[in-house]
Order: sequence, then structure tokens, then C-alpha cells
Amino acid sequence: MFKSLLIANRGEIAVRVIRTARRMGLKTIAVYSDADANAYHVAEADEAYRIGPAPAAESYLRMEAILDAAARSGAGAIHPGYGFLSENAAFAEVCEKAGVVFVGPPPAAIRAMGLKDAAKALMEKAKVPVVPGYHGDNQDADFLAQQAGKIGYPVLIKAVAGGGGKGMRRVDDPAQFAKELASAMREAGAAFGDERVLVEKYVARPRHIEIQVFADAHGNAVSLHERDCSLQRRHQKVIEEAPAPGMPLEMRDAMGKAAVAAAKAIGYRGAGTVEFIADASAGLKADGFWFMEMNTRLQVEHPVTEAITGLDLVEWQLRVAAGEHLPLAQKDIPLNGHAVEVRLYAEDPAKKFFPSTGRLARLRAPENMPHVRMDMGVREGDAVTMFYDPMIGKIVAHGETRRIALRTLRGFLARMEVAGPKTNLGFLIETLSHDAFIEGDIDTGFIDRHLDVLVPPAEPSPRILALAAAAYLQTRARAAGADPWSATDQWVLGGRRAETVDLVVGGVAHLLKIEPDAGDASLVRINDGAATVSNAAMTADGTLSATIDGTRLAAACVANGSGFTLIHEGIATEFAVVNPLDVDLAADADTGALKSPMPGKIVQVLVEAGATVKRGAALVVMEAMKMEQTLLAAADGKVASVNVAVGDQVEAGAALVAFEEPEK
Repeated sequence: MFKSLLIANRGEIAVRVIRTARRMGLKTIAVYSDADANAYHVAEADEAYRIGPAPAAESYLRMEAILDAAARSGAGAIHPGYGFLSENAAFAEVCEKAGVVFVGPPPAAIRAMGLKDAAKALMEKAKVPVVPGYHGDNQDADFLAQQAGKIGYPVLIKAVAGGGGKGMRRVDDPAQFAKELASAMREAGAAFGDERVLVEKYVARPRHIEIQVFADAHGNAVSLHERDCSLQRRHQKVIEEAPAPGMPLEMRDAMGKAAVAAAKAIGYRGAGTVEFIADASAGLKADGFWFMEMNTRLQVEHPVTEAITGLDLVEWQLRVAAGEHLPLAQKDIPLNGHAVEVRLYAEDPAKKFFPSTGRLARLRAPENMPHVRMDMGVREGDAVTMFYDPMIGKIVAHGETRRIALRTLRGFLARMEVAGPKTNLGFLIETLSHDAFIEGDIDTGFIDRHLDVLVPPAEPSPRILALAAAAYLQTRARAAGADPWSATDQWVLGGRRAETVDLVVGGVAHLLKIEPDAGDASLVRINDGAATVSNAAMTADGTLSATIDGTRLAAACVANGSGFTLIHEGIATEFAVVNPLDVDLAADADTGALKSPMPGKIVQVLVEAGATVKRGAALVVMEAMKMEQTLLAAADGKVASVNVAVGDQVEAGAALVAFEEPEK
């Protein structure tokens, strides 16, 4: 066994690998970009080496920088994590040439499965069923459109290289094929350096089921059962579980054998995942699945497999890389209970899941829940930047049954406190609570089908507004301190008088009239309703408690500029307190311009000055946090000027397109 391990990655996977390597007695070595100088994985490692500026192309994707860090640190092995260089055959080769163990499969195996078209051809020869489609080399747009017509709509355009939903587009209408093809190719080129795509039949009710495989250098290979990754958004996995709900034993056996055969056919070594698509329209059947691709690395969702098997897959990776035999034979692989994992992202579900950036002012989780595991890539106080994937971390629950695991995970998430960037925490709670999901009635279209009920309403409930009133009173009292002359509590001779305050949520003002009552109670008139707030108290760390109409409630309150963020049952609501003396009340008003919601790169400009556009028209396409985002017109109007060009890097708030003022 090598004595030291360099982790050529960042975030939660780097932290996760470091912890197993440390337990095994290995020296752990991190690498970091300028944006990650103070990152969690850097703090966790024994040593850390700078590899370049913030952009991944100038740091984490630079093979020479990684190998230089390995040479300087004396690393005996390199674990690539996932993403970045993890499925790069050239990187595996240069590691071997440098005399450093690459913790992954041989370069030939990576190449065999690294390109989706070649992999599918290989599987066809091996008699593994594949989804009907065109997997050839001809990339002419007209030719691909003809192939799509032959396959029959809807079709799926997929990048030949890479994964994670990048370079993937579903097309239902032939008239949209050329536009979606260009977008998929552009995104694939930016993410993987390879614009080539394939076109496949889109399965109507698909289940995304994958098999975890492991192989050693001695000809042994096993399946560690399946994972169901059907809960996806924009082709990116959001919730994963193991085993797959409703999986017949004969289908598990057939898929496991097919996955092991695929691994052996390419001389595989280490951890890999063979991904299949299954038709769920008539239930899962042993003859109703097709090969999609093989990921020649550890998967993001590997913790659910660890939960049901009780195995440490990173330990297996390191032992296999060191030349050892697989620790267990196929007949000895356990399968106990059920596990569910959610991915916590910095994104705004109310705005089409647009990525969010900023400092994590609060990131806390409930304690004493032994059946829940958190793999986090950041800590409270860290920043989520524009340069990398917006995933904050993963939370996994394990139980004797699927319902127990779901209930445990829902309860854990509802007690989490996250403030700073927008997150999908509320969306995850709603999804885990949905009756159809609980019953296992799932497929890859589940989120789109139920989106209206899965995204929490932006309008705060009367209970949340009453809690906000209590938070406002407590934060104001804390700011005033013990000095009675600094108090702003409306005290007058003979008592306190009523106070009126506007709390703004998402640009909508909510009028609160606070009328002091007996003792410390207040009657809070909220818009058209009313609530009695009493016994309000807040600790130094912002833990708020108050009695609302006789019900004792708790929340977390985090200062946020002139306002605060209130977190109750996992839902974070940002409140801005309107100061009536503020003369700059129009600072956030509509300025007649399309503004960049976050830093990014302009990849397409779809309008010209002088053009008349309708509300919802696509104006600009930008790349931010590794994904393309199409920015739309918020209202009808005439374009006065276009202030950006393709290739421009823009900051958050930059005016991209200006509009003429409407005639009065």
C-alpha cells in the first residue's frame, strides 16, 4: 500500500476521500485554486498545494499542475474524485509515466467507455440491449436532424463525452432540433472539450437505474447492487436511493450480471457504474432495460450503496489500486435496508433553479441522528462561488425500510438551518413528502410533472410573518442594547404605542402593525389578518422562539444587511426592513434593463438594438457554474442597446440589454 494520497479534486468528494485515507493511515494531500485557498478540503488535509487561478481550466483541469504538486509532496497515489480529470485517460497515463498510482481504471478502459457512441457500439457487440438511436461519427446538423426523424420524436441529444446532464437536450418538435443541437454542442464543447453528440429515442416513462461494479487486477468483478437515480432536474440527479423501488429479484440479477460482463469485457479495474434506462410504463421487468453509459469513476451517489452494504467504497478503491484482491465475493455482498440521498444545491427553485452564490451565513444540522450521514464540501462562513458546481453537499438517511429512511431524511432536512445563497432545501423537503414519491411512483419526468407543488410558494404564510414580527422586535431590541435613549420600541409616557413596519419578501411589501398588549404580548396585524405574539426570545446565536396564537414555535434568525433571514422547518425566507427615511427607495426598482443574475460568460446574444420583443422572449444565453442559462425578457418592449458580446465575462447585476422607456 502506498503511504500518501493526493486528491486531485475539491469540495465534498475531496473531504470524503481524505477521511477514509486518514483512517487507513495514509498521509493526505490536497490541491487548491486561488478561490479555494481557505476551503474545507484544504483544512482537512495534512498538506495542501496551490495549483492555479480560480477557473477550473487554469487549476483543477491542468494535468501538469496536479503532477507538479504530486512531485513536490512525494505523493504515492492520486485519487481523481469525480468530475474534472477523473475520466481522462490521458491523465491516467501521465500518472503512470510519472510513477504515481492512479486510483481508477486503466486508460484503455476509460477510453472504451468514455465516449458514449463507442461504448454503445461495444455493448451492441456484447449483446447488451441499447436504446435505439444514432451513435455514429457524422455530426452534420441536417444529417442528425434526419436521423432524429427516423428515430421518431421525442428524441434526446446527448454529448458523446462527459455526463452530468451537460450537453443534453430533449427535443419534442422537429422545428426546435437545430436550435437545441447547437446549444447541446456548445455546452458539450465548453464542459468536455468535445462538441460531438449522439441522438437517441426518448423513453416515455424512463427510470434511471445504475449498477455499482468493482473489479480488481486479478480478474475478479462483482456487482454491489443497484441505485435508482430517476429523480432528476435538467438531467442532473437530485435524489438517489438504493435499492430501486419495485425492483424484481430477477431484474436485479440480470442487470447485475450485464454490468459485471461489461466491466470484464473492457478489462476494468476499480469502481465503476453501469447506467441503464428502464421503461416504467408497465412496471420494472427483467427484459425492459437498456444500456446508457458507463461512468469509469466513483459516483456522487455512492454513499447510498455504502449504507445498504456497510462497505467503504473509497477503501475498496485504494486497496484495489494497491494491487489487492477484492475484499468480498459476489455471494458475500450484503444488502441491508434502504438508503436515500439528496443533493443540497445553492440554487433558487423559484427562478428555474438558477444557481446562487454568496457566503453561507448559516449552515447547521440537527445532532444525535445516527442514521443520517452528511458529506459536505463547505462549512458555515464559506462562500459558494461562480467557478464550480453549486452543490453544497449530500445528506443520506438509512432505515430498515424505504418509508423509514424517507421519514428520517425529511425530519433531518426540516431541522437544517441554511442561510446565505438560495438553496433547494425546501424543494427537497416537498419532494420527499409527495405522496407519489413516497409510493415509489417515479420516473425521470417526476419533477417536471409535479413542479408546481414541489417548489415552496414565495408568499410567506401568516405564521411565518408572525414569526418575522417576533424576529424584528428581538433584533431591534438587541441593536438598541441596554441604553434606553437608543431604544426604538415606540415607548411613550404611559406605555408603548402601536408601530407600523413594512417587511419586504421577494419585492412584495407586507404591512405589519404591532400593537402592544398585556405583559410582553403584542397583537400583530398582518396585511388583512392578525396574530398574537408573546414570550418572544432570541439567543446570542440567533435561535428564536415565540408563542404564536398559543403555539410555541422555534426558528433561526440570521442578520442580512438591513433585514434578516428567518429559517423555519428548513425554509429560509429573506426579509428586508423598509426604512421610511431612506431616500433611495427605488434602488432595486426596474431600471428598464435585463441584468445578469450572477457572474458568468456570454455564449450567445439573440437580439439586436431596435428589436421589439415580447415577454418571455430569449435575449441572452450565458454560462454560469458549468451550465447554460437562457435569460428572458420580463416584459414586452423595444431594445435600446445590447451591451455585451459573445465571450464577455460579466458580473452579477451587469446590464446586458437595455430597453427604451415606454411611451406615456
